[in-house]
Amino acid sequence: MKKGASLYLDGITVTFDGFRALNNLSLIVEPGELRAVIGPNGAGKTTMMDVITGKTKPDSGTARFGDHDLTRLDETRIANLGIGRKFQKPTMFDALTVFENLELALKAPRGTLAALHWRLSGEARDRIEEVMAETGLMDRAKDRAGILSHGQRQWLEIGMLLMQDPELLLVDEPVAGMTDQETEHTAELLRRIAGKHSVVVVEHDLEFVRALGRKVTVLHEGSVLSEGPIEQVQEDPRVIDVYLGR
Repeated sequence: MKKGASLYLDGITVTFDGFRALNNLSLIVEPGELRAVIGPNGAGKTTMMDVITGKTKPDSGTARFGDHDLTRLDETRIANLGIGRKFQKPTMFDALTVFENLELALKAPRGTLAALHWRLSGEARDRIEEVMAETGLMDRAKDRAGILSHGQRQWLEIGMLLMQDPELLLVDEPVAGMTDQETEHTAELLRRIAGKHSVVVVEHDLEFVRALGRKVTVLHEGSVLSEGPIEQVQEDPRVIDVYLGR
């Protein structure tokens, strides 16, 4: 297992124009853990990710990643700590190949002089091929990103995050619009990634969450409503009332 940092949120409250998006939210994700976060629209899932990545500063509460106080750092500093976020809509260069997109995402020297002398080393090439194998995109290496299927585009973006070797990945609704086969592949991919990385998946698809087979946190009105294995969470009367029963 990759030695990493725990994500620790305690008493996080965020208010927008009088609306409490997060209400005394507490969550702990251990190094190498895969955690699913579910909840109805407006439950606070996106705001929680915004706090973790520094996009939104909480009104009160503690947000730590290892020894680092996330509330005192900007988005760039937090990304450099090893927290990567995949948004629902993939962001990549459609005109570039799968290989080239992964090459661009690689942790490489970015200064002007360094960029002028940058050459793809054998080690870097091996890393790109490793990520293509991990994401199931090896046979699409020379294909432009623009012609990939919806599922393959999601896997490429996860691969681009993996090139940065983050300790924690935040993944937003990765299987929305996917076929059943693509959904299954995504569950397998995220289970493989976990252990070497911590992964927090925000999702609506309960079948997919069940396929992940890991601990589930249910948010409601900005707080944790229930937490545990999916079977336990689904039987919680409060969860049935606010989420599953609708």
